[in-house]
Amino acid sequence: MKKIFYNGDILTLEKNNYVQAICIEDGIIKKCGSKDEIMSEADSNTEIINLEGKCLMPAFIDAHSHFSAVANSFLQVDLSKCIDFNDIKEEIRKYINKNNIKKGEWIRANGYDNNYLIEKKHPTKQLLDNEFKDYPIVLQHVSGHIGVFNEKALELLGVSRNTESSTGGRIEYSTGIMEENDYVEYIKKIGMPNIEDLTNGYKLAQEKYLSYGITTFQEGMMTKELIPIYKYLVENNIINLDLIAYLGVNDKEEILKVFEDHKRKYKNNFKIGGYKIFLDGSPQGRTAWMRTPYIDDINYYGYSTMEDNSVYEAIKMAMDDDLQILAHCNGDMAAEQYIEAIEKIGKDVKKIRPVIIHAQLIGIDQLEKVKEFGLIPSYFVAHTYYWGDIHIENFGLERARKISPAKSTLEKNILFTFHQDSPIIEPNMFETIMCAVERKTKKDIVLGEEGKIDVLNAIKAVTINAAYQYFEENEKGSIKEGKKADLILIDKNPLKIKKEEIKNIKILETMKNGKVLYKA
Repeated sequence: MKKIFYNGDILTLEKNNYVQAICIEDGIIKKCGSKDEIMSEADSNTEIINLEGKCLMPAFIDAHSHFSAVANSFLQVDLSKCIDFNDIKEEIRKYINKNNIKKGEWIRANGYDNNYLIEKKHPTKQLLDNEFKDYPIVLQHVSGHIGVFNEKALELLGVSRNTESSTGGRIEYSTGIMEENDYVEYIKKIGMPNIEDLTNGYKLAQEKYLSYGITTFQEGMMTKELIPIYKYLVENNIINLDLIAYLGVNDKEEILKVFEDHKRKYKNNFKIGGYKIFLDGSPQGRTAWMRTPYIDDINYYGYSTMEDNSVYEAIKMAMDDDLQILAHCNGDMAAEQYIEAIEKIGKDVKKIRPVIIHAQLIGIDQLEKVKEFGLIPSYFVAHTYYWGDIHIENFGLERARKISPAKSTLEKNILFTFHQDSPIIEPNMFETIMCAVERKTKKDIVLGEEGKIDVLNAIKAVTINAAYQYFEENEKGSIKEGKKADLILIDKNPLKIKKEEIKNIKILETMKNGKVLYKA
């Protein structure tokens, strides 16, 4: 069946940005042009849709997030609104009572931020053991790189005061705090909820992405533990958006045994895009690996999580397998390690379009090699608002004002994308666009007036540029004849309102392949 849209702002992101009308058929954009041209395509089975002055534009493309973590967040205690330790305890109490959690059953909580707690420090196992000693509990920091385990949890996981930390991680048994590689490894040992609860979480997660206008999204770190649930989701056609997964390099063999048919191509809306590696941690968690020290400790630079040779081997493996590689690099030293490994591979690496995930503190001086080797920075630009004030505390204003240097990247003609790293923050694309054009912190400090970019280029970072990142620029990201009809209907045109109003734009409908999957 055909659909024709007219009488609104149809923002194409192609040449001249606008057309008067479009016709879609069988999930594809068939024709774009003037109202008269498009109306001539109508027949007796055509649905004519009057936009009534609203704006139609390409759907958003999520350049980096963690779908499974978003799904699991629906099954965990939400600590994101807690302002002190008492709040944390109260939220856990409410969760236990509401869900009738029995003694000995695991409780996972996420989203606390020590930077914004009144105590200005991490909670500890002692805090949890005072009231919840019969429940194994883990609290995940908002960064996703740090966790707090109580005594019961440590006991079940086999962690004692004699347990040694791995390279690129940290275990502090006395407080129950773990960081980076150690945290990641022990969190995987907890196990998964039952399939029914998990499936419901994944369905709710998809609805969340759709409600923010997203039709292509990412599993940013697929491990072997996720094989059973993904097998179930794929076989039962539960995924109805386009989902691209990136595999942990140590688990690739086991995952590809099951999903070999999904390499570089969608099957039941799911494909394997490549591999993911972590080279450091989080700036707000003070584990990002820097070339210069944190300002309150001249001997502390954060730390790495991978050896140089392991980074090189991971990139080489991606090249050999003709798959993409994504490297988590928050600090400029982590970016340096990645760039040096890329250099050893050579310029042929451009064919796999390697991505620097977050790239928050990448140096302006490093962008020349980013361009030379075809790297794609994917900036977590909303950090300017959410943790910009913390970056000032950790790195000083001069360094903090250069985070997520999208303007410098644009001036050097380097393609870049934006993301939210969900569930770290909501996958709110219009909020991210506003952060990129305003660069204001929670305290209303502008982090680099010269770093602001225009609204159009901010929109492209989450549409057509993100499509390029996924090798899908010929299929998605703009309104053009022959591309998929992945579209959103919104109440206001972001190019025609005040910048500070952009985050308030409402998603009215989200369409995947021309079919409305979300309606406000």
